Amino acid sequence: MNPPPDSEPRRPAGRPRVLVELVFLLVWFLLFTRLDAAVGKDVAAATANALGLQSTEHAVHIDVERSVNAWLAGNPVLGHLAVYLYRLYYVVVAGTLVWVFARHAGVYREVRRTMVAMMALVVPVYWAVPMSPPRFALPGAVDIVARYDILDQASRHSWTSPSHYTAMPSMHVGWSLWCAYAVWTALREGHPRLALVPWTFPLLMAADVLATGNHYVLDIAGSVALLAVSIAAASLWGRLVERGRPTGRLGSPAGP
Repeated sequence: MNPPPDSEPRRPAGRPRVLVELVFLLVWFLLFTRLDAAVGKDVAAATANALGLQSTEHAVHIDVERSVNAWLAGNPVLGHLAVYLYRLYYVVVAGTLVWVFARHAGVYREVRRTMVAMMALVVPVYWAVPMSPPRFALPGAVDIVARYDILDQASRHSWTSPSHYTAMPSMHVGWSLWCAYAVWTALREGHPRLALVPWTFPLLMAADVLATGNHYVLDIAGSVALLAVSIAAASLWGRLVERGRPTGRLGSPAGP
């Protein structure tokens, strides 16, 4: 005799349908870029916030941005490599998302929810705390990306060279942290040692954004905090979806 419906196991999380997921991510990315472009426009507030942040860093002796920027400015080969990393890290982000989707469907929703949460949470921060980057706010700072710009976009505004002042937190570091978290989540059970390797990526990106004059030390700390809050938000999101999802046969589609 078949068990009653309420005793059947819940549907597994599984992999979302490819077309539905592509549409969702495309719409969400376009919405994020529009919202992101609308914030960080107050130059006076961005400058004042940058000066306040510099004072805080100086008080605790972590204001290393000018010295590492000057060091990189004197090393053209490393400067070129730093710009490649700064410009092309989007490929790593996209590749990580696709890899988790294709090879580790069991954790895909978790890491995708974290990505979406990061994008949703960072925009209000950019609106509330516009921040001028070191290349604008620090006297003598060299804009390394503009000097060795591989995409030839330093002189015009685009999605890779925005016109707004949104240095806090650093999303270059934020996205690299997300990549490390996604790969770690996928590999930590089967390959715990290998799962630690991806965390070198955000360390490298942190050094990159500091030396190129794009972010402060506290911007990086803000990125770590953003990831931590986003992981918590994604976990809560998952629990709410699971709680509201009706029971059904195995193999049925799961929630978002």
